[in-house]
Amino acid sequence: MRSRSLAATFRRRPKTVDGDNIVTAFDLNRGALAPVPDEVDLVELPSTGAIPRELAGTLLRNGPNPLRGRFDGNDVLSWWPEAAMLHAIAFADGRATRYRNRWARTRRWADVHAPAQAPHLPDTNPNVNVLLHAGELLALAEGGAPFAITPELDSLGSPLRHAGFGGGMTAHPKVDPLTGELIAFRADWRAPWLRYGVADAQGVQRVDIAVDVPAPSMMHDLAITATHSLLLDLNVGYDFSMLKQGHRMPLRWHDDRQARIGVIPRHGGDVRWFGITPCFIQHVVNAYDRDEACIVLDVVRYPWYLRLDANTGRFAENPVGVLWRYVIDTATGRVDEGPLADGGIEMPRINERQTGRDYRYLYAVEQPTNAEMRGVVRFDHERRVTTRYEVPTDDQNSEPVFVPRPGGIDEDDGWLLVMVYRAAKDTSDLVILDARAIQAGPVATVHLPRRVPAGFHGAWVPGAR
Repeated sequence: MRSRSLAATFRRRPKTVDGDNIVTAFDLNRGALAPVPDEVDLVELPSTGAIPRELAGTLLRNGPNPLRGRFDGNDVLSWWPEAAMLHAIAFADGRATRYRNRWARTRRWADVHAPAQAPHLPDTNPNVNVLLHAGELLALAEGGAPFAITPELDSLGSPLRHAGFGGGMTAHPKVDPLTGELIAFRADWRAPWLRYGVADAQGVQRVDIAVDVPAPSMMHDLAITATHSLLLDLNVGYDFSMLKQGHRMPLRWHDDRQARIGVIPRHGGDVRWFGITPCFIQHVVNAYDRDEACIVLDVVRYPWYLRLDANTGRFAENPVGVLWRYVIDTATGRVDEGPLADGGIEMPRINERQTGRDYRYLYAVEQPTNAEMRGVVRFDHERRVTTRYEVPTDDQNSEPVFVPRPGGIDEDDGWLLVMVYRAAKDTSDLVILDARAIQAGPVATVHLPRRVPAGFHGAWVPGAR
């Protein structure tokens, strides 16, 4: 799902010089991204510290894991498309009660493990994200159809309550915490290149419209406010000639594309497009209406991304992503933009009760260099203060998933759950941080005897398991 930011978790191999070009190679089969070859069930996981008794539910993680146990290539475009594997760690009564991992039982899985079942299973690869909506737990693909699972990772197949999205949707839909609506889009390389949709709190699709764009682009995320949705039509798009050059996915940076933000009323209407400086945005932080004519959008922004050298056919190393703010004046058409903080970050998360509303706190993975995802940052918009949880050199960590304290009122009253890969032992820990004081270190750590590969995204499903 990303070249530099997700590639940041790759364990580097030495750089080699090819003419005037320096090429960085990665070994996907060692270190934090290395796949696991099997499915296991573990109970009563060891821990240190005191796991909060209020932490009752399951942490889910999602990501690519080759069905045959090894990645075939050593670049990000060899990583993104592999089969979906989900991981679950359950909590109850101050204990980590269980760990499971399972491949999603899709047609892709059956082609390798149960060919007779393949024609009867969904043809999707939900390896990016996990979402609980309208009582259904969905594993989400990059534009493919959502896939229903249980918190125990049993595959249910095509969703019952979200049938309107059977044609596919983004892996990053947004749920309005007040109305319960699900807002999504589908970006496709086939016409229509972009569709926008809204489902009600029961999962029934109420809005489904085509959005006119000049060419298909890589849209991975969107933002919502209480009244509008924001679509990102940026500089990374398709180039199918790349397939003839041996690339597995035909995506690259285009200098000649116009970068713009589309603002559409929540339930449909005319899209207004606002031009911005060329860039790529992998992940949205949040957006909100400052007033009737002003929208604030916070993102992780790249000045360029997936830039392909036309002479060598190789990708340049991407820059780090930076916390960035757009202020859109819908009355005048003006957009003010600029950084909010220094330093590289990715995988931003917030207390999702604030989605689409003014918010104060952001949590993200820190990127000390363009080859690492190491550390967690907490950014306080009101005080303009950044605090950090540091992760040792050579270790790597996943995104911080915010879990609100049951009954808590304050926005930052809760915990961050962070998977940390321990390079020396080739195992993973689940670190539990107090979201109000991440610099104080873990309140508890769950120790797994095996690795949970660095994947994409995760979610918390409340309820004792």
